[in-house]
Amino acid sequence: KAVVSTQSTGMSANDAGSTAGPSTNTDIKPRRTSRSIKRKKFDDEVVESSLPTRLIPVERSRRVKRTPAPKHVTLSHTKWGAKDDLKLILAVQQCSDLALVHKCVKFSQKLTYQEIEERWYQLLYIPDVSGPATAAIASLTQEEKTAIERKTLWSSKEEAILQQVEASSQPKLEFFVSLLHQHPLVFHPARTPRDLMIQWERLKQYSLLADQTVQPLNLGDSVLNFSDVEEQLTDEELLAEQPDPVLQNELRKIDRRHKIEIRKLEDEIRQWHTMVGGPDNGPFSFDLDNETYAALRGRLVRYLMRSKEITLGRTTPTHQVDVDFSLEGPAWKISLKQGIIKYHGGEFFLWNFGKRPIYIDGHPVIQGCHSKLHHHCVMEICSLKFIFIINKTLAEGKSNDKV
Repeated sequence: KAVVSTQSTGMSANDAGSTAGPSTNTDIKPRRTSRSIKRKKFDDEVVESSLPTRLIPVERSRRVKRTPAPKHVTLSHTKWGAKDDLKLILAVQQCSDLALVHKCVKFSQKLTYQEIEERWYQLLYIPDVSGPATAAIASLTQEEKTAIERKTLWSSKEEAILQQVEASSQPKLEFFVSLLHQHPLVFHPARTPRDLMIQWERLKQYSLLADQTVQPLNLGDSVLNFSDVEEQLTDEELLAEQPDPVLQNELRKIDRRHKIEIRKLEDEIRQWHTMVGGPDNGPFSFDLDNETYAALRGRLVRYLMRSKEITLGRTTPTHQVDVDFSLEGPAWKISLKQGIIKYHGGEFFLWNFGKRPIYIDGHPVIQGCHSKLHHHCVMEICSLKFIFIINKTLAEGKSNDKV
C-alpha cells in the first residue's frame, strides 16, 4: 500500500522515506518534474480544451543591439568642384580667415558663409569627403592648378613686403624679380614678378604703401548737407527716374484697346460704303457701256461681264477663266474653276463649283449650290471682296432673252 500511494502521488520511495524522519543535507535531492510550464495563451494559440495538446516551450528571442547608421553629409557635393576646393584650400592657407575668403574669393557659383564653413570642416574631419576631393584636385592639369594658384589671396606678410617699396621709386620689373628671390619663403611659389608688380600698383592706387598718407577731407562751405540736396530735388525728376510698371502696363492696354476700336470703325466704314453707296455717287459710281451686263468691282481690279455667262477662278498656263481672282490679291486657296455667273430672264445667278464657300452679303453659298445676285451686293471669297454692279439699262432691255 505504501508503494501504491507513492506512485499515485508521483513521488519516489526515497521521497516517501524522507518525509518519515529527519535527513541530512547530503540525502536531499532536487525535485524535478516532467510537466510543462503553464503560460498565458495568445489568440492564435487557443485550441479546443477537449483535444489533447502538448505545450512546447517557446524560446525567447535575444535582442540584438543595432549600431546607429552613420550620418550622411547634408551639403550637396554638386556645388563643389575640384577647382572650388582648391581655391578654398589655398585661400585659407594664405589668410586663415573664412570670412575674408567668403568676401574675396570668387567661386563657380554664389555660396554663403555657412556653406563655405561647412565645406572646410568636411575637408578637415570627414574622410569620405576629403578623399574624393583630394583625388579630384590631383586630376586637374598643371595649367589649371597654376592659374588658380596665381589668383589666390595675398597674405599679410606678402603685402607687408610690398608696402615697404616706396611709391616715388617707380620700380621696374627687374626690381620685383630680385625681391622675389630675396623672400622665396614668404611669397607663394606660383607668384611671378609681374604679379608682384600689379599688386604693388594696386596698393599704390589705394594709398596703402608705407610712405603714402591719406589726405583728410576739406570741409568747407561748398559741402552741401542733406537738407540742401533735398530742396534741389523735384517730384518730376523722381517720377522720371522710377516709372511705375503697373501704370505703364495699364496705359499700354488702353492704347491697344483704342487702336482695335479704330480698326473696327474703319472696317465698318468700308462695309457701309459698299452696301449703301449708290450707282450715281460714292466710290463705286462709274458708267457701263451698252455691251456690259454687269461688273465686279474689287479693291484693285474691275471685271466686266460682257457675256451672259462668265467663269470665276484662277488662270494658269493650262487653264483660262474670265475672272482671274489672282489679279486682286492672294488667291492660292481658290479653285481653278470656282464658279460661274449667269444672266437669265433679267436676273443674275451665281453657281459655286469650288471647295471654298462664296459669301453673298454674309450668306454662304457652298459647293454645288447657287444664289441670286442683286445690285450692289457684296461677294466675298477667301478674304477677297467684290461689289456686283448691274447695268440696269441693258438688263431691262434684254429681260426676255434666254440663256
